[in-house]
Amino acid sequence: MAEINYLTKETLAQMREELNQLKSSGRAEIARQIAEAREKGDLKENAEYDAAKEAQGHHEAKISQLEAAIVTARVLDAKDIDISKVSILSKVTVTNLGTKKTVIYQIVSEQEADLKQGKISVTSPIGKGLLGKVIGEIAEVTAPSGTFKFQIENITI
Repeated sequence: MAEINYLTKETLAQMREELNQLKSSGRAEIARQIAEAREKGDLKENAEYDAAKEAQGHHEAKISQLEAAIVTARVLDAKDIDISKVSILSKVTVTNLGTKKTVIYQIVSEQEADLKQGKISVTSPIGKGLLGKVIGEIAEVTAPSGTFKFQIENITI
């Protein structure tokens, strides 16, 4: 069985919109490129045709990935989030005990992760390490660049 994919309502809407665009105008554009390349002659030695067919494969893979993510999606509402502990969609203020720097992360799904906006994936090493922790607790996180200790300072929505 596929893993449940927790998303906000807005992200699910964006994914559905992207899927519709890929299935309609995206497929039409790929078909046009293939037809144009096919007109240029022998398909065995036609690099444009090969490139268009490869793009079609990537396009269909993206469609399949989005369809799978949408099928397994569960919409989370901020009002349903328990802020007594770190969970998906919560914002957690942590202090890195090594550097003494304090940062705020929002724990989100892989599709929503954007480090520049302070949104980290629930499946990332830091996300996994913070999950389930309570205020005052120290999370020890093992990442590719080493082991870090974060103190949970605050949890909000």
